Amino acid sequence: MRSFLLVCLMILGSFARAQEAPTGKTFQFNLQQCLEYAYANNDSLKNARLDIESANYKVKETIGRGLPQVDGSASFQDFLKVPTTLLPGEFFNQPGTFVPVKFGVKYQSNAGISVSQLIFDGSYLVGLQASKTYKELSQKSFTMTKIETEIKVTKAYYQVLVNSEQLRLLDANFGQLKKQLNETQQLNKQGFVEKIDLARVQVLYNNLSTQRENIIRILALGVQLLKFQIGMRINDNLIILDRIENINLDVNQQVTVDSTAYKKRIEYSLLQTSADLNRLNVKRLKSLYLPSLSAFGSSTYNFQANKFGDLYDRKFPASVIGLNLRVPVFSGFQRQNQIKQAQIDVLKSENVINNIKNGLQLQQESSRIMFTNGLESLKNQKENMSLAQEVLRVSRIKYEQGVGSSIEVTQAQTALEQSENNYIQALYNALISKVDLDHANGRIQ
Repeated sequence: MRSFLLVCLMILGSFARAQEAPTGKTFQFNLQQCLEYAYANNDSLKNARLDIESANYKVKETIGRGLPQVDGSASFQDFLKVPTTLLPGEFFNQPGTFVPVKFGVKYQSNAGISVSQLIFDGSYLVGLQASKTYKELSQKSFTMTKIETEIKVTKAYYQVLVNSEQLRLLDANFGQLKKQLNETQQLNKQGFVEKIDLARVQVLYNNLSTQRENIIRILALGVQLLKFQIGMRINDNLIILDRIENINLDVNQQVTVDSTAYKKRIEYSLLQTSADLNRLNVKRLKSLYLPSLSAFGSSTYNFQANKFGDLYDRKFPASVIGLNLRVPVFSGFQRQNQIKQAQIDVLKSENVINNIKNGLQLQQESSRIMFTNGLESLKNQKENMSLAQEVLRVSRIKYEQGVGSSIEVTQAQTALEQSENNYIQALYNALISKVDLDHANGRIQ
């Protein structure tokens, strides 16, 4: 029994190890590599590409309306009871009566082919223009999705960098505070430090340890979010290669004012294309006043017999060709009212374009101010962090030499942690405002 249980445990253990074994790949990416991976794997971009492909087929579908339309047809009929018609009796020397006569045969069949060709239709010509504009609209929608994806990926990437920097600062403080805690414990055992001083350092150590563990988990979550944004599988491993100091925050390069930047924005271009579609719709409705001309032709073979075996022994051909002219005369003012509605849509689209122009210019100015403020705040918080580090260093020296108090060291340590948190928040705000500024100026394409 013991041998049997041992074998079972070995099998279960090997199965568990197989289940726990990592199956994902490991990637080491900088920001540009993350973006390139997202361009190829992000599901929203995949759908946008499919929309372009669908638009291409839409263009071909519209072109197909002007090509010859060919249809084939075939039928078979078995008259279980041949239709009967009453004829006047005078035809059969039976005046004043009606004689029932069966017309037709039991079996009938026909097969034929018909062809039609559009010669002129104003709405078709406008439809060709509209289909190409629709294709352009899908391409611009793809560009907009690509820009939105790049913004999301970049912000998620910067979040990981900021969390990594925060963890680096915490690790440095954590190591120093742990050393201080050990020294304070030894001094307390020797009677040189009161227990309350040890408790103050212990509280700081516990709080910093908890904060560090929280940041580690937030950092892991940030990496998962970044993988989600670039379309990477969650069980794959992603290692970030950049460091926070590699990010360029040159204020002179970033805040240059460009009064025509709104023209570079895909949102503005997208609305212009939508307005073009509205104008083409007006043109299409006006073309409905024009006549349309098409040609047609058909050829048919009819087969008839009272016996099924004789049905296809004889055929009776019929062929016809002709022209079909359609001239619109009066539609109860429907077309006129449709044109008026379409013209209103054009006016509305022009108003939307004017509004988005003002909105994009406002966004540009707002992002410029936010980025400038963010850089100034980052500069101040970085200086404050350096000053807090120096204050803590001096406080520890004074405490070790017996001319300072533990309260002074504790307060300096708390101030340093607060200044580092302020620096991290300012750093994140500056990086995010940089992305927003690039977006507002049309630098993300």
